[in-house]
Amino acid sequence: MKLRSFPKNTPLALACTALFTPLVYGQDSAPTTTLDEVVVTAIHDQSAVQVVTDPKIPRQPVPASDAADYLQTIPGFSAVRSGGTNGDPVFRGQFGSRLPLLTNGMQMLGACPGRMDTPSSYIAPETFDVLTLIKGPQTVLWGPGASAGVVRFERERPDFAAGPVNFTASLLGASAGRNDQNADLAAGNDQFYARISANHSHGQDYKDGDGTSIPSGWNKWNADAALGWTPDADTLVELSAGAGDGWARSAARGMDGTQFRRDSLGLRLQKQNITPWLSKVEAQIYRNEADHLMDNFQRRPLPPGKMAMASNVKRVVTGGRIAATLQPTPALTADIGLDLQRNTHEGRSGMGMSYLNKPWVRDAKFANLGLFSELRWQAAPSTLWVGGLRLDRAQAWDYRNPASTHKRDESALPSGFVRWEQTLASGATTYVGLGHVQRFPDYWELISGKAGNVFATLEPEKTTQLDVGANWKGQNWQFWTSAYVGMVRDFILFDYASNPSKARNIDARTAGFELGGSYKLAPAWTAQATVAYTWGSNRSDGTALPQMPPLEARLGLDYAQGPWTAGALWRLVAAQHRYTQDQGNVVGRDMGASSGFGVLSLHASYRVQRQLKITVGVDNLLDKTYAEHLNLAGNAGFGFPANTRLNEPGRTLWLRADMQF
Repeated sequence: MKLRSFPKNTPLALACTALFTPLVYGQDSAPTTTLDEVVVTAIHDQSAVQVVTDPKIPRQPVPASDAADYLQTIPGFSAVRSGGTNGDPVFRGQFGSRLPLLTNGMQMLGACPGRMDTPSSYIAPETFDVLTLIKGPQTVLWGPGASAGVVRFERERPDFAAGPVNFTASLLGASAGRNDQNADLAAGNDQFYARISANHSHGQDYKDGDGTSIPSGWNKWNADAALGWTPDADTLVELSAGAGDGWARSAARGMDGTQFRRDSLGLRLQKQNITPWLSKVEAQIYRNEADHLMDNFQRRPLPPGKMAMASNVKRVVTGGRIAATLQPTPALTADIGLDLQRNTHEGRSGMGMSYLNKPWVRDAKFANLGLFSELRWQAAPSTLWVGGLRLDRAQAWDYRNPASTHKRDESALPSGFVRWEQTLASGATTYVGLGHVQRFPDYWELISGKAGNVFATLEPEKTTQLDVGANWKGQNWQFWTSAYVGMVRDFILFDYASNPSKARNIDARTAGFELGGSYKLAPAWTAQATVAYTWGSNRSDGTALPQMPPLEARLGLDYAQGPWTAGALWRLVAAQHRYTQDQGNVVGRDMGASSGFGVLSLHASYRVQRQLKITVGVDNLLDKTYAEHLNLAGNAGFGFPANTRLNEPGRTLWLRADMQF
């Protein structure tokens, strides 16, 4: 497969530092924008509410081990750390099923009631070709409940124009025993192809800036294969399968993840240019299974007096989608279709390895059927209207009481949006979008032990949000901004101040912005900056909405000349004084105010030849001791006091080789 090339005149994206943070904002209707193969640290917001980037492009800080790591390089994203890997992404302060993650149109849901195996933990970003983020409730095409946005990792149809075999690979070595290997091989012709993508990632416990060791080691692998039939340029039939496994330990949990096994199977069909008015038909079915094991004895010493315990949980997700793209006139395009998903959750537990002899016990089942339609109308050469409607039927079954099964059935959950996009005579672009989403509570909110007995009473969330944005550019500069304000009725909040903890509905308000800019100082030098801010209010209780990330800025400087590139990234995070003690979500809770910090990172690379590039970098150059506001409390089993945030890694050195043949 062929790496994308990113033009050197795309200022902001070529920014500032280290090895891997690319992002270019785009939209289906806009021209494709490419970025150069340099280490990227800033984000280029080019068009409306959509971000498109190549996850194979290096970013800084040290290359991502999972989807949460990678997404943090996009303004507006944060993550709740869960050890060295397997963090939980947060976008604009919104968490969980408000932000669905799709891989090739399929959804992989974790199994752990405490989200130890987050959906992002099963995604190896570098094994995909394209990452697309749609901000806010501004699409209805990709499933229900996407009030914060939609993230899609996709593999493209291989291109064999340059030869029958494409191969890319990368090797990474870093502090704390970090080592990664990634390989992507595709072979075929204009009729058939086969592709194998595989990665392995390993890390040991890291040390913070004070030299304190933080239990955080991991080891994991993923492998995916696809067989495709392409009888002509407009037809694709692809069968895919994948598997993965690993382990991870965390100083913030009473158990470690001993197994993160996943199995995936999918079939998709696509036909384009059928008739003048029927542009495309696509269909897909899939099955994903997550088999997760937690225990307190295989990856950590068992404390005196503690019993060895293990919990094995499993979730099976089956789903499908069928859609058609209609084009009744050159100016009007409509996507219509339906999607469905069913997932079941079961578990078993015991002392030590005795769980293996226990039967699987189902505790929950969920189902969703959705109908959608999205229209794009080019009202004028410079004016585009986009709108969509969606209707979902959501069902849930609670099997925790063997004597009595409880069922929820929400037969009509509507969602929709309308967006206006305008291109000005100066070349600037603006957009205004209004969206509404009704989201049915997920497994963690209805069934998990932290949620309490709320299966029958927890109401669906209802989010209404206004999104606005603009982009301006000149010969040597570019500036972009996006902002939002939202109202959420029946926001699902976790309250840990009560005993036991419980989930409940409140009314909330949210607002925030992301902005960035770049300036070409000289032919080889580009400076850039991005800023992101999120605010939330609990209107029912008159308090701050918990788990809101603080104000964050990134300042960068990038150099590119011939085979050489270099850069610097200065990440600045403000203190967060708006919090509500012991409230949050199923993973994180507010633990009080947090301090601000600044972290400096550097990188340099040299292209030895067309097929090989070497990059060296250092993250947290000054070895600062700091902790993110969104965090998990340290576990007493590792000697961390309660309500103690876990510190981030200290100075980290890394070396990476990128190869392409």
